[in-house]
Amino acid sequence: MAAPKDPRPCSIADALALVGEKYSLLVLREVCLGNGRFDQLVRNIGAPRDILTTRLRRLVDAGILAKRPYSERPQRFEYRPTQAGLELEPVLMTLMAWGDRHLHRDDDRPMVVEHNCGNELVPVVTCSACGGQVHHEDLTARPQAPGWTVAGPTAA
Repeated sequence: MAAPKDPRPCSIADALALVGEKYSLLVLREVCLGNGRFDQLVRNIGAPRDILTTRLRRLVDAGILAKRPYSERPQRFEYRPTQAGLELEPVLMTLMAWGDRHLHRDDDRPMVVEHNCGNELVPVVTCSACGGQVHHEDLTARPQAPGWTVAGPTAA
């Protein structure tokens, strides 16, 4: 069977097209930590200034970050997460937990996040309907895009 002209329609691919560019999620990490000024972002991320400017503009245009002035002379801005940006924070926490488990030892983790209950945050994906923890074997994919099955495109 020949490869399809277009890849599988996918919300993951759509999200990655926006936040999957190098430095985009690191920008969001810093802004969620309260470091939304350009110089803080440059220092904490290590991105070249021109690339960082491009990422910030794209995240603002997409409604993930809001740009607010904090100084008139000279004119300077800070970035804050919008509701859409805050909804990505659990993704960051889950990605960080994966990195802690698979790339770091307990004694060399770069950061620990605590929940307001006082305990270290260990993110868990749960079903909003039943409250049960989600495991791979509990999931069933049901493609909604016309012409697609779980295995790939249907025969034309």
